[in-house]
Amino acid sequence: MATTLSEGFEILRANLEITDLQASVLATRQQNVREAVASAFKVLDTFLTGSYRRSTMIAPLAQADVDVFIILDPSYYRQNTPQSLLERVREQLRATYPKTPRISKNGQAVTITFTDFRMDVVPGFHRQGGGYLIPDAAGDRWISTDPKRHVEIWSLANQAHNGDLVPLLKMLKAWNRTHSEFFRSFHLEALTLAVLNNVTISDFPSGIRYVFEHARTAFTRPVLDPAGYGGDLGDYVDMITGAEIANRLESAHQRARDAEIRITQDRIDLAFERYRQIFGDYFPAYN
Repeated sequence: MATTLSEGFEILRANLEITDLQASVLATRQQNVREAVASAFKVLDTFLTGSYRRSTMIAPLAQADVDVFIILDPSYYRQNTPQSLLERVREQLRATYPKTPRISKNGQAVTITFTDFRMDVVPGFHRQGGGYLIPDAAGDRWISTDPKRHVEIWSLANQAHNGDLVPLLKMLKAWNRTHSEFFRSFHLEALTLAVLNNVTISDFPSGIRYVFEHARTAFTRPVLDPAGYGGDLGDYVDMITGAEIANRLESAHQRARDAEIRITQDRIDLAFERYRQIFGDYFPAYN
């Protein structure tokens, strides 16, 4: 519980962090997975990617995906189709983790569902001209990406916002999770970067309201990969999903705007109510 907005947002930030113990378990587990793949393949490089590496992963860890990128020798590119490469990686991981029942091909990765979190193992290759090629199981094709560039872009943007962008992104992901996760995580993050282009976060209440206000229309337009690869990150949004997203953004904007009004009226208790409607139990109750 909290009595001031600054306390409320500090508790919100803390509630979004995974624990030190979970971080330690994650570090050990991902290193073991890297070694398991390296025991059967010629590996040129391995590194963590995704929200964990961009520092935008939110608790609880049980609902998180940890991405491990594994760069293989180009001979495997010549010897395999995208489907067959993912299958070979899956077979190696099943042999390493025979008591883990859920190890499956999932989009561009092999997903290991441990009891405490999921890990996506993404095999790939260095791409001529920069970036990487990774397999796409759905289309049985190779697609281009550059997760290291994503980390650089997110880091520079966070610096431009005086370190407030990353916690703001986590708060928006908490809202998304609380309200049925209609947004894919990376799409929501890239959309937020686009919305905040050429503006600077001054505080979290106004930052949250600003993003919701402008995302209402921005999400209907193509959101491109900031690293310059691929098409529209929102191409999964169909008419039904789009309508749900629009409703949730409008509701969130109204609540965030009302919270700011209550702040000016010195009705902090009512502002807390609005933020709990936005963020659910991630945001503390007023006391």
